[in-house]
Amino acid sequence: MSKTMATSRTDHEGRSPFERLRLIGMVHLPALPGSPGCALPVRRIIDGAVAEARLLAEAGFDAVIVENFGDAPFAAEEVCRETVASMAVVVDHIVRSVDVTVGVNVLRNDALSGLAVAAVSGAAFIRVNVLSGVYATDQGMLTGQPRQLCARRAAVSQTVRIAADVHVKHAQPISQPDIALAAEETAYRAGADALIVSGDATGRPADLENARRVAEAVSDRPVWIGSGVTSETVGQSLGVADGVIVGSCLKQDGKATLPLDAGRVEAFMAAVRGA
Repeated sequence: MSKTMATSRTDHEGRSPFERLRLIGMVHLPALPGSPGCALPVRRIIDGAVAEARLLAEAGFDAVIVENFGDAPFAAEEVCRETVASMAVVVDHIVRSVDVTVGVNVLRNDALSGLAVAAVSGAAFIRVNVLSGVYATDQGMLTGQPRQLCARRAAVSQTVRIAADVHVKHAQPISQPDIALAAEETAYRAGADALIVSGDATGRPADLENARRVAEAVSDRPVWIGSGVTSETVGQSLGVADGVIVGSCLKQDGKATLPLDAGRVEAFMAAVRGA
């Protein structure tokens, strides 16, 4: 696993490889089969995703998350079978192509499909946007289903970890507006293995005070900042959180919908080393 030089909020000695993840890069897939915007054959999607995962791994990232970002407008809680099958094939190729930890996020909130993809491909974890509580989102009301997810995980793959958002982006919390209490519920009542704090939307910075409150409320779980981290803010972010999930700032023109920019990836890693 790759190692970085930035200091984090905790001493990672004795933690598992999953708990020690610090730099997590995004592999945003284009529209997949089953999505209204699908325009590429799966073979080309695989080639592009593997190339981006390799770029991040070779740069020094500890992990990548593979996400069906190009499928907007997203299904709320259950994607179609073609999407699940496509993601399983893509993630399998990535797992076999890079020597870093691989995660899966099936947007908008299909945690069971994410678990299925991870279980068959050998991915280590899934990201779940809404694991606990009720949120008003641009896909409508989303309700966490932790019991179903944890029961299914026990049946198919007990090794897959769950990283869950707290007050996820593009959403407003309905059930628990206090982020510290929401974090406790997500970890201890819903079973999240790691917690993610993001900004209001993709590419927008998280409130570091919110990240501090989550880290204090749930001190025994990794806390990751899930959006808006840049070369200028990565040092400060890693001073508050255990890890960062990085996407938009590594892309061409800083836009999440565009491919990775090798120069931006290099500049980001230079900033990490300088932190």
